[in-house]
Amino acid sequence: MTSNQQTSAEQGIQSISRGIAINIGLAVVKGVGGIVGNSYALIADAVESTADIVTSLVAYWGLKVASRNPDERHPYGHGKAEPLTALFLSFCLTAAAVLIGYQSIENVIQPHENPKPFTLGILALVVVVKELLFRYQRRIGQAIGSTTVQADAVHQRSDAFTSIAAFIGISIAIIGGEGYESADDYAALFASAFIIYNAYAIFRPALAEIMDEAPPSTLADQVRDIALTVAGVTGIDKCLVRKMGSYYFVDLHVLVPAQLTVREGHTIAHEVKDAIRQRMPQVTDVLVHIEPH
Repeated sequence: MTSNQQTSAEQGIQSISRGIAINIGLAVVKGVGGIVGNSYALIADAVESTADIVTSLVAYWGLKVASRNPDERHPYGHGKAEPLTALFLSFCLTAAAVLIGYQSIENVIQPHENPKPFTLGILALVVVVKELLFRYQRRIGQAIGSTTVQADAVHQRSDAFTSIAAFIGISIAIIGGEGYESADDYAALFASAFIIYNAYAIFRPALAEIMDEAPPSTLADQVRDIALTVAGVTGIDKCLVRKMGSYYFVDLHVLVPAQLTVREGHTIAHEVKDAIRQRMPQVTDVLVHIEPH
């Protein structure tokens, strides 16, 4: 792993660590507020924040594993730990959504007292904090190309939206008064549906990475363009790119004049590899195959 990739891993781990600390505080505030304020929507929100803590710890572990250098048993590195972690996060989100939805339906069938007004202040604070955390983690995740960090960011925004749903439900219950108690529970039910949607948003790219789905064609185009700038390269036959965690591996077939010696072809292959890795730090290795043309 290069120094740039090591720095990226450290940034990802740091962003998730901060998310864990913030979620611990929010889970306590929402849990206590929901119990004292008689709001199941807020309690459900606390449950999701607790799930956030667990899944963020798993994401932290995934990044730590993915940042390890290649070894004898894992010659291509440990990058697959990232999408595996993201898949686990999506399953945890789905499980939390089902739990919240089930309890919400039970509460609709058996109405309870209206929630207390102060719970709205708690939710407003949560929404602001969660949105800021989402934007921070998304920026880091996109900058370092980490599936895990971006998945954790989506997790934070899903929590923000469940808090918004809870805010609306509690507001309706408080303003409507008697007969509107279930608005709080319908809000939690809506939140569970949104959580499932976000679980899919995490699941899809993680599965694509596990299956070695080709990244956006612009990446392969950039590799081709760089290779064609190397003296002696007359064309590109194949260019295959696959993602491993926050970095990429490239398999490249380049065309060179048929009259070149083996040594000359070997030199060109190294120049192509060096040029790509120098201009594309997210690429950790390039396997160049020389094709006589």
